[in-house]
Amino acid sequence: MRRFSIADCRLPIGVTAIFVGALALNIIAAPLAAEAQQATKIPRIGYLSPRPGPSFYDEAFLKGLRDLGYLEGQNVVIEYRWANWGSDQLAAFASELVHRKVDVIVSTGGGAPALAAKHATAAIPIVFVTGDPVGLGLVSSLSRPGGNLTGVNILTTELNAKRLDLLKEAFPGASRVGVLANPGPPVYRTARGHLEEAAGSLGLRLHVKEVRDPKELDTAFAALTKERVDALLVVNDPMLFAQRNRIANLARKTRLPGIYEWREFVEAGGLMSYGADLASLYRQAATYADKILKGTKAMDLPIEQPAKLELVVNLKTAKALGLTLPQSVLIRADEVIR
Repeated sequence: MRRFSIADCRLPIGVTAIFVGALALNIIAAPLAAEAQQATKIPRIGYLSPRPGPSFYDEAFLKGLRDLGYLEGQNVVIEYRWANWGSDQLAAFASELVHRKVDVIVSTGGGAPALAAKHATAAIPIVFVTGDPVGLGLVSSLSRPGGNLTGVNILTTELNAKRLDLLKEAFPGASRVGVLANPGPPVYRTARGHLEEAAGSLGLRLHVKEVRDPKELDTAFAALTKERVDALLVVNDPMLFAQRNRIANLARKTRLPGIYEWREFVEAGGLMSYGADLASLYRQAATYADKILKGTKAMDLPIEQPAKLELVVNLKTAKALGLTLPQSVLIRADEVIR
């Protein structure tokens, strides 16, 4: 049988030239196509949280990404790491995200995950959502963070003095204030220092109960009742926030008027809250992640602070406790739950 050869094609000279030229173009175009595919690789976000799983704040972050055109699983990949309140897990998860070579790490839920991420890498950009980033040593200043970290300051410890002031205005006769706090997070020492200084200037005596585990809440409230405190302040902490319904119920049962950092405590039945809108701050973190993915350096993004602080009051709770709040407090409230 006669074998087929290119010579049998008998292509005209012009057609042969076109064929050879097309072949050469394909050879040249192949690496260009590979480069284009590499240039459009899907960005990866590492998401580090101390919580046991997603909350509506994490959904606010995802909504912020969607508003910016990111669709999870399509044009962005998110590597979630939930530490379930374990500080040792935060360090391991942060190192794991660095090993996964994510493009940016987003740390939420306080200073501990942000510090874990900072200790894990000085190269990968980090966007945090926490209070007192300068005091924690995350950044050198709010306007010029420097290094590979930036993010959102949720003003936790900075507003505790104002919360005590609001308690004093609402209950002028109060002299003893119970403080519920988790001593584990790195921001605790700073928060306690601010509170003690503010209490001294207001003539208040603090009765601090440290709660490391939800199982200790009943004992803490029993101790506050025994010490006959006049009011309650709950220091910001992700674990205590997760227990907000239980804390609000215990405060009502022990007839303790309380002030909290976040409105969600008031929606759960707490008396008052003063702080920022956390959902909007989580959406802002998504904006920071977007800017970094598009090439902006973390050191060039000043720390964002809340544009608005809100006072929320629950009059249903006040009525249940047999309390009448001063008109001066009600007038200043941004929202009153009736």
